[in-house]
Amino acid sequence: MNKTKEKGGLKKWSGSDRIWLFVMNAPFLFLFLFVTVIPVISSVVLSFFRYDMVNAPDFIGLKNYYRMFVEDGVFLIAIKNTFKLVVITGPVGFMMSFVLAWMINDLSPAKRTALSFLFYSPALMGNVYFIWQVLFSGDSYGYVNSILLSLNVISNPIQFFNDEKYAMTLVIVVQLWMCMGVSFLANISGLQNVDNSLYEAGAIDGIRNRWAELWYITLPSMKGILLFGAVMQIQASFSISGVATALTGFPSVNYSTHTIVTHLSDVATTRFELGYGAALSVFLFAVMALTRILIGKLLDMTGK
Repeated sequence: MNKTKEKGGLKKWSGSDRIWLFVMNAPFLFLFLFVTVIPVISSVVLSFFRYDMVNAPDFIGLKNYYRMFVEDGVFLIAIKNTFKLVVITGPVGFMMSFVLAWMINDLSPAKRTALSFLFYSPALMGNVYFIWQVLFSGDSYGYVNSILLSLNVISNPIQFFNDEKYAMTLVIVVQLWMCMGVSFLANISGLQNVDNSLYEAGAIDGIRNRWAELWYITLPSMKGILLFGAVMQIQASFSISGVATALTGFPSVNYSTHTIVTHLSDVATTRFELGYGAALSVFLFAVMALTRILIGKLLDMTGK
């Protein structure tokens, strides 16, 4: 492509080059516009209306948001459950995936590949969480109940997924088991791409152990990958719905595993309260955006 030089040695695209650049990027720009920008703006606007797909939209101002935090008791339960899931499965899942990647990074390529496939396989198998329904089935045929009954630990089968004492814990365990795959692959890729000369320079500067290498060299060198992995992990935690519904039913006992996404799906696709559903989605979007900013701030602290 032809370029013209500006003062100071800087280069500027010529007019024809700019046209070709726009043409090449146009499909992505239009896709981003119609798949992301317009839906987000539409949701924000619709959140100020009452709309059920039958009657014309009725402007009600902030009443949907007032209903969300003051009148909708189920939503408040969903907030509590969602943040419990996010706080546990998000940071814990991300740290577990990083530690596993860090531990196997120095293994031989064959062992590293085999273990990477093993850790990533739950994310590849879709509805693999149904294995846990077999393990914790509420009758005597469930493996856990069968073992406990044979050992005389219990006299009757435990309804694990229909008992609020166990339901949330099991959903957390299953989600942790399933959601580490993407973060794990991102972390192992990032570790493989850290320049070894940085470790050599660090040794000359006085870094003598792997923990110091991790804090002052590895983590700062992987900030982009870490941000991607952390955001994907937190996004997966905020989006938990299908796993909880499949395992504990809908609604779960006393809404013990009811999440914001589950509530949003119920409001928008079952009751067709699209205005209120839009308000719920705007709230969730805002929380996820703030979380992404917080993650970026925390990662900026590495190496300091």
